[in-house]
Amino acid sequence: QVQLVESGGDLVQAGGSLRLSCVASGSIFGINTMGWYRQAPGKQRELVATITRGSSTNYADSVKGRFTISRDNAKNWVYLRMNNLKPEDTAVYYCNARVSLETYWGQGTQVTVSS
Repeated sequence: QVQLVESGGDLVQAGGSLRLSCVASGSIFGINTMGWYRQAPGKQRELVATITRGSSTNYADSVKGRFTISRDNAKNWVYLRMNNLKPEDTAVYYCNARVSLETYWGQGTQVTVSS
């Protein structure tokens, strides 16, 4: 089992920045890919960014050039730096970790961007 706890969500004005953090605990040695997903009201959960243990990254087109995912394998943290935030970035952001065929989720952190 892997437990994930996110933090850093907040209310911010358009054009502003936030950094989300997620710490993993439990059976962390098997974690390969970690990532961030988001879910806006009335919409399906969608990929934001992922990062492998080897630091290969993947981003949704909508956030490329604005968001940066990073990872501290030694301390079991994954971060999402979000710059130039837009109202359409408003959502609950979820941390995700994959261990072999299993997927784990955090409880989510709210990001609200006002226009």
